[in-house]
Amino acid sequence: RLLEELQAAGREGTHIALPAGAAAAAGQDAALRREVSGVLEALPPDRPLILDGLVFAAMHPEALARLSCPVVAMLHHPMGMEQGLPADVAARLLEQETANLSLAAEIVVTSPHTRQTYIGLGADPARITVALPGYDGPRDLPRVEAGPRILSVGLLAPRKGHDVLIRALALVSDLDWSVRIVGKTHSPAYADELAALIAELGLRHRVALAGEVSDAALAEAYRSARIFALATRYEGYGMALAEALCHGLPIVSCATGAVPGTVGQAALLAAPDDPEAFAAHLRTLLRSRTARDELATRSRALGRALPRWKDTAAVMGRVLDGLRR
Repeated sequence: RLLEELQAAGREGTHIALPAGAAAAAGQDAALRREVSGVLEALPPDRPLILDGLVFAAMHPEALARLSCPVVAMLHHPMGMEQGLPADVAARLLEQETANLSLAAEIVVTSPHTRQTYIGLGADPARITVALPGYDGPRDLPRVEAGPRILSVGLLAPRKGHDVLIRALALVSDLDWSVRIVGKTHSPAYADELAALIAELGLRHRVALAGEVSDAALAEAYRSARIFALATRYEGYGMALAEALCHGLPIVSCATGAVPGTVGQAALLAAPDDPEAFAAHLRTLLRSRTARDELATRSRALGRALPRWKDTAAVMGRVLDGLRR
């Protein structure tokens, strides 16, 4: 989307397709590293390269140093801090990414929290720009609630904390609700764990793992939900949370990473990995129309102020112009 908006603004931009597996864990496949390096080293020195964080963290510093073009690192959060990685892989990724920070001409991040995180890793604050991700979908549409539906949106990956949400739901099973968890499978093993947990807690008829859905179906899911819930263990921004704001939903999430800065006063926040606290917040919103309406009003106000993708591209455009100067 960012590339499309840069092109729409009249900027010449090309998507460089890297070999499959270019962001493989810590880039330890020597043949694959050579193939990726060959593609990137052939790029002209007078055109900046926007390098996504998945690849940026996986590249060895010496390979990044060989590039003749200026690199703009587009970073979501440190890959070495991703949940569920083996300790040795996490340490290697974090070491590589930290070393790579000094080799990037500019760094663009998704939130003020992520900016501070990278400053903590040694990045030059003067070279870090915050560009909140855009959202071009519908905003503040009239509600069409279809009963006490709870919506959660996020990859089926440990970091998203769907297991915490499911355990919290078991603690409010005395109340009336149904839940849809929307998101593609990132970790098949984790998806299997979630399905087994739902069955173990007797929630099969109330909790649906909906998988990946179309944009239209997702917009309808937001519009028909009463509460948005994401028991995430960490977010570098939280795009699903931003979408919930744009739809004016009251939110239950966790006080971790960029979440508090993204949702402001439109959410009830529990500590990560605390099903009991999360369940208490769900119970509050399921039982109190007043509490839901108060958060929804704040949510709509925050959603109206969030950027669209053209706004995000304008920030990136200014970074690119600074490189040319």
